[in-house]
Amino acid sequence: MAKIYLEKLSSLIIKLNIEKEITKKIEAKHFFSGAALYINDVICVSWSPVGLAFKLPEKEVEKLIKSGKAIPLKYFPKGHIKKGYALFKSPDSETKNYWKKYFKLSAKQV
Repeated sequence: MAKIYLEKLSSLIIKLNIEKEITKKIEAKHFFSGAALYINDVICVSWSPVGLAFKLPEKEVEKLIKSGKAIPLKYFPKGHIKKGYALFKSPDSETKNYWKKYFKLSAKQV
């Protein structure tokens, strides 16, 4: 299952030309049942069965959750909330360019 999410994440990174936008070392890898983008060996984006999650400034996370655009990130129903992450449950429903600003904001967090 992780392979599907690694392909989706890698494809999105290529389509958005993220490697040209972010000058730090980036690498996409699979993890558990999903995939993650690492910048300078620190995870900042994940795509898994629960959705697409970005590590963002706390105020941005709060704003996205309050507006209903995102929800708090939890990998398991009874798991703890991953602080500093905004989860988008239906990432395929947005245009690819919609995500570019979040990749850039997330890269600044590491």
